[in-house]
Amino acid sequence: MEWLNYHHLLYFWTVARHGTIARASEELRLAQPTISGQIRALEHQLGEKLFQRSGRNLVLTEIGHVVYGYADDIFSIGRELMDTINDRPTGRPVRFQVGVADEVTKIIAYRLLEPALRLTPPVQIVCRDGAADRLLTDLATHALDLVIADTPISPAIKVKAFSHALGETTVTVFGTAKLAAPRRRNFPQSLNDAPFLLPSAGKTLRRTLDLWFDQQGLRPRVIAELDDSALLTTFGQAGAGLFVAPTVIEREVMRQYGVVPVGRLDSVRERYFAISVERRLKHPAVVAISNAANEMLARRKK
Repeated sequence: MEWLNYHHLLYFWTVARHGTIARASEELRLAQPTISGQIRALEHQLGEKLFQRSGRNLVLTEIGHVVYGYADDIFSIGRELMDTINDRPTGRPVRFQVGVADEVTKIIAYRLLEPALRLTPPVQIVCRDGAADRLLTDLATHALDLVIADTPISPAIKVKAFSHALGETTVTVFGTAKLAAPRRRNFPQSLNDAPFLLPSAGKTLRRTLDLWFDQQGLRPRVIAELDDSALLTTFGQAGAGLFVAPTVIEREVMRQYGVVPVGRLDSVRERYFAISVERRLKHPAVVAISNAANEMLARRKK
């Protein structure tokens, strides 16, 4: 078994926090050559350079950032251990690591996660967004506690996890006042040949919208296809085209992006799922999110 020298790790962690060996030397009350030698020993053991020079300072290399993250966790837990042993309050919030799929509108993500911020004891949310497949891989390795997505986990993805339905909402077509005004009359037929911003082909919402357009005999003019919901709404804010967003956050979308609603598509629904490795939800933050989501989305099922 390989053993890590925690003294070496402590010296590295201190230098990384201060940016120079001189300042770390003052805190540790050790000679600078001693600290330099200990860091070289750690780099030799890991087989990687941890620092590179930038003027008078030392900055972390890419692998140095990885090691620093682990060191920070290790020494934070060590302080918590001593506080617990000595019957002192730790003041350390429970870490809740959650992934948000790119397709989930960021305002919805906040609304879903916000209840976890009000828990006692406090919860520290560590949030990452990205492709659902990559987030599910992180969930399987316990790098994440939860993934919020717009689809349940596919049987084709070989990850042992469970999908918990949070609810659904209709969608609203939005646009700048200039784009929206002429298309409010005779809606939804007015969407024919209208400039539209759509999710990329293959996305769940895109398939639902394409089916709805076909059923209505409409052919919007596709200006752009975008993977990321935040980028899509930013294009919409700039007036590049009409776009859809969840009806449940109509007011927030209008306020944040300065757009107005054109009309609602009552038969087009967005669904949200909490995906976890738990068959029954037990994590207090996940339970709080699930309960609040069911209440929030139930208000706008029509």
